[in-house]
Amino acid sequence: MAPRSFWKGYLKLSLVTCPVAMTPATTENEKVRFHTLNRKTGNRVVSQYVDAVSGKSVDEDDEVKGYQRGEDDFVLLEDEELEAVGLESTRTIDIDMFVEADSIRWIWYDKPHYLVPDDPVGEEAFSVIRDAMASTGTVGISRLVMYRRERAVMLEPRGKGIVLWTLRYGDEVRKPEEFFRNIDDGDTDPELMRLVTTLIEERSKPWDPDMVGDPVQARLLDIISAKKKGRKRPAKAKAEEAERPSNVVNIMDALRKSISSEKKKKPKA
Repeated sequence: MAPRSFWKGYLKLSLVTCPVAMTPATTENEKVRFHTLNRKTGNRVVSQYVDAVSGKSVDEDDEVKGYQRGEDDFVLLEDEELEAVGLESTRTIDIDMFVEADSIRWIWYDKPHYLVPDDPVGEEAFSVIRDAMASTGTVGISRLVMYRRERAVMLEPRGKGIVLWTLRYGDEVRKPEEFFRNIDDGDTDPELMRLVTTLIEERSKPWDPDMVGDPVQARLLDIISAKKKGRKRPAKAKAEEAERPSNVVNIMDALRKSISSEKKKKPKA
């Protein structure tokens, strides 16, 4: 059974509108989660806001957002003021513009969501917007209130549906030039390139989601399962800190040894 949509609204392009539903493309439902308990009573521990000076708890009605402009000096903003600067509609994805699909670099992508038509009557409008983007090699750009913040979003045609990506804010992305400018951009030794390419070919495999499995979570589930059955599973010894690799004096020799090692690992036909 498909998961329930967490957002319903409308997809709009000029005068064309259709009802849509959206669901996050990723999930953390299977992640092992823990509660913090009081060891003495076994009761859950709850968190609360406390005044940093008086040490007294703060009632929810007295909580207010503040922008720091100096030491112990804040500009207070009420909820009504914060809401006033947001979008008028939080339920319409109004496509403002289109850009070439490959012009937005991966670093701007934040969270993916599946967007689907939510009404058979509006399915034709949804499909024509999707197919037109696919045929022109473009993606749509809009804005939407999600996760309590107004966000720029990108609509990408994908198969029968549309993937809606929230995009990172402009001030969140650092320029790569700041970090890569001092890396030598001289020509690479062709023989070294050949050897590394051989290593890549030796280690190439078809993509499989199991490649990004979470071994730590698997071990946690083993521990939890053992405790449920009344067995105490001994904790795994802490891994020793990895030794710092010695400087490679001869890269060519190291690569040749690596390739030789890879060939020995391969099962004989």
